Amino acid sequence: MKAMTPLSVLDLSPIVAGSDAAQSLRNSLDLAQNAERLGYNRLWLAEHHSMRGIASAATAVVIAHVAAGTSKIRLGAGGIMLPNHSPLMVAEAFGTLASLHPGRIDLGVGRAPGTDQITAQALRRNLDQDINGFPQDVVELMGYFRDPEPGQRVIAVPGAGTKVPVWILGSSLFGAQLAAALGLPYAFASHFAPAEMERAIEIYRARFEPSEYLDKPYVMLGLNVFAAETDDEAKLLQTSQQQAFVNLRTGNPGPLPAPVRGYEETLDLHAKAILRQALSCSVVGSPETVKAGVQDFIVRTGADEIMVTGQIFDHPARIRSYEILAETMIKRPEAAPLSRLA
Repeated sequence: MKAMTPLSVLDLSPIVAGSDAAQSLRNSLDLAQNAERLGYNRLWLAEHHSMRGIASAATAVVIAHVAAGTSKIRLGAGGIMLPNHSPLMVAEAFGTLASLHPGRIDLGVGRAPGTDQITAQALRRNLDQDINGFPQDVVELMGYFRDPEPGQRVIAVPGAGTKVPVWILGSSLFGAQLAAALGLPYAFASHFAPAEMERAIEIYRARFEPSEYLDKPYVMLGLNVFAAETDDEAKLLQTSQQQAFVNLRTGNPGPLPAPVRGYEETLDLHAKAILRQALSCSVVGSPETVKAGVQDFIVRTGADEIMVTGQIFDHPARIRSYEILAETMIKRPEAAPLSRLA
């Protein structure tokens, strides 16, 4: 394992059963403040729509809320689903964030809608987009963050000259190839779609072209972590995520459920297979178990950075999970800035 592999946080701003979005957004700020205190490198929020269990649909707005209550930790989107938006409007939103919080804003972009087809239509997306539209949109978006050229007629204000770091997100080989071709950092969604993780990393590293943004490949991998004082307690915490995932995959999404003892024992073979495949990149247990599991994942993948997520019902237990991980894996009070990424 590398001497210091940065750890970061992915927050879906979960709405738990019996609560509401307002409380979830307060919890997101509290999580960010604690992540900053504990030495995590960055915290990202994700764009999802029409999902009763996720409060971060207006992702840039939530980032602004969290940024105003923190001072050092990098913040960003993991990610903005670019087909839902015009590149200019994304550049203006993140240019505004970068102007308000210079040196702290990241922008991860993905090509999925982050929702179902009906909601995608409600977002006013063009569902007949050219298959090449996403790469073109990424290039256009990056252009808006550069210094304006003489005679340039469309300028992102704010945005121009902010040089907001752009990341490519992916759960398949497409994103790996695009990130490599553009010389951008790559974040893989191994926390819920690990099937092609190893092949995607291999392709990205093999085909990477150095750019003005990055000298060499940089891979960040998603990892579910549920840490508690004992293995049994951590496994109980994980059952909220397991229930939510089965509910989503079987067409019954909703708020994040309370944990249930022995949940897996109640599932049929199909549901067990869903969890085994989708959530295989998970580390669950006591401090010792979590330390060993995260170290093994880093060694196995060679990840340059790990983005940790944990859908935990009880907010204090969620904070404690990140505390345990930080106590075992983060050796300095603050992660060092990343060259060419910070």
